[in-house]
Amino acid sequence: MWSRLSETGRLALACLAVAVGVSIHDPARAVISALIAAVVFAVFAALIPSTVARQERVAQQAQRPLWPDNATKAVAEAFGHPVYILDPQGNVRYANQLSTQVFSAARVGDPLNFSFRQPEIARLLELSMKNQERAVAMYHERVPADRWFLVSVSPVLSQVTSGQPSWFMVTFIDQSEIKRAEEMRSDFIANASHELRTPLVSLRGFVETLQGPASADPQATKRFLAIMLEQAERMSRLIDDLLSLSRIEMKAHLRPREEVDIRDVINLVQRSLENQAESLGVVVNTDLPSGPAMVRGDRDELVQVFSNLVENACKYGQSGGKVDISVSLLNEQNSSDNSGTRGVGSAGSVEVAVRDYGPGIAAEHLPRLTERFYRVDIADSRQKQGTGLGLAIVKHILARHGTRLNVSSRPGEGATFSVKFPSIELAERG
Repeated sequence: MWSRLSETGRLALACLAVAVGVSIHDPARAVISALIAAVVFAVFAALIPSTVARQERVAQQAQRPLWPDNATKAVAEAFGHPVYILDPQGNVRYANQLSTQVFSAARVGDPLNFSFRQPEIARLLELSMKNQERAVAMYHERVPADRWFLVSVSPVLSQVTSGQPSWFMVTFIDQSEIKRAEEMRSDFIANASHELRTPLVSLRGFVETLQGPASADPQATKRFLAIMLEQAERMSRLIDDLLSLSRIEMKAHLRPREEVDIRDVINLVQRSLENQAESLGVVVNTDLPSGPAMVRGDRDELVQVFSNLVENACKYGQSGGKVDISVSLLNEQNSSDNSGTRGVGSAGSVEVAVRDYGPGIAAEHLPRLTERFYRVDIADSRQKQGTGLGLAIVKHILARHGTRLNVSSRPGEGATFSVKFPSIELAERG
């Protein structure tokens, strides 16, 4: 074997043999020892890079700040939504305070899926971690309440880990109000379409009748034209209410600043509805303070509010024969027990109440009275030419004025609709 080696090979083996202390005068032993030395050197050469790499990783981990660091936690707490910070395996490493208030507390170290056992959350996390990009989806929670959340999973890149995601941020943005608004808008469009379609179908039917069998019957023509006029007026009232509601909603964020004496509003409403009340056999009584009852508001809108309330009281409380309207000045000391004072003073609030003595309203209907197109008795409401939007308009106007409608009623005892406004003095002090 020694004789077959080239001069260069012999020299290399001789060097290795000398390096390990083997005599080169014994060629066989020199070759074997040199080969063993070569293997040992090769093993050490292979181990050195991995050892160095391991030492470098340890050094990098030592350089990495505590995770998540205080800055990251501060960002998570600054969000106005629930936020979770996850490691690359999807385990919770931090949850901001709001997340524990909105959802049940997630244990640090547990997978986020343990807290949200919903397939859409698992798929979203898997998608974001697999593609290393932001993923968004809607999450519908039915228990303990019906809520909708826009969930976003975003990988955050770290220079220390050479561009690989070191953690993920998961945010839950509450969309429940938006969803409810969308449902209300959809219901509103459906209801409005139905309310407009009904008189249109009626009009079309009468037109076809007048063009056909009743074309030569003057009495039938006269009767049908009267009904058609009534249906057209119903459509006109509905369209007017829809436009009114739209205008009010457009300026809902603007608080009215006009100084209004509620006594003037009530007197105007009483005069404008006097003939209608008389035709229904109803007497409208007013009980007003001797001095001004000043509030900040939109005069025309307040007239619309109380015209609607008094007109409803006359129509639906007709059997009682009268409607009472009272205006009370409530000071801050006695406002809690609803005792009123007559006369001028630094009243805390101004309360207006409209009471009828009709059949009253059952308790189950009271919470829904201000919903659009909600009617206690559909047939009776349409017979009395109601659009189903009047109290919804009242609700929106009062909301713009910073107050709300209160309703109290029992079957057989009539109904009272009341509104309490901050007086100008109280509003300016506040």
